[in-house]
Amino acid sequence: MTSPADVPHLTPNQINALVVLMVEARRLTNVELKELAGFTLTGKDNTKLVDLGLVDTDRTHRPFAHELTDEGWRVARQLHSSAPPKQGGSTTRSLFVVLSNLHRSLDRLRVSHGDFFKQTGAPALAASEPRHEAPAPAAVTPVPAAEVEALVRSAYRDLATAPGAWVGLADVREQLADTDRDALDAALRAMVGREDVRIIPVANTKSLTARDRAAAVRIGNEDNHALAIGPA
Repeated sequence: MTSPADVPHLTPNQINALVVLMVEARRLTNVELKELAGFTLTGKDNTKLVDLGLVDTDRTHRPFAHELTDEGWRVARQLHSSAPPKQGGSTTRSLFVVLSNLHRSLDRLRVSHGDFFKQTGAPALAASEPRHEAPAPAAVTPVPAAEVEALVRSAYRDLATAPGAWVGLADVREQLADTDRDALDAALRAMVGREDVRIIPVANTKSLTARDRAAAVRIGNEDNHALAIGPA
């Protein structure tokens, strides 16, 4: 179990930045942070998060853009295990209550934070649109492996610029959002044995987004992020 010592001492604003970057699961500019949460990540707060290896900040152009690193994801997932900073007041304490209950629920459902928060490309509801309670999930009928492989191949054809071109697994998963994750992972692992299929990790891990990492499939002892299917 993670101990509070595994979570560095952070200011309320640094905590807010980690949480927003986690729940958005993507790179955010300071403009987007301001629009979404009412603050930007600059100055000492940004410097500390970068120095701790929790946030990767792109300063090559303005506005600066920020994204959680792997360590940032770990700390964000475990924030609830530490004591909230006193200067944060009731707002920060309430946030920690939400994070604690979220962690417990995802653990019970055996769903990772990355999977839960990953971007699917679905349009967000406008503020004026009514929000309804989600219906109870229907019973899941197992899909034959051959059918899942066919779905993967169809999604690849839609996404690839040419046979054999590399396609990110994040895009494949988005295309097959209604397909059970375990069934899709099983199909991808089985497809590695096909002569026309290659599934590989991305060598430059710094280029990976949180979305890419969440979509990876574990094969052997490493995460794989890209798929290529040659001509039949």
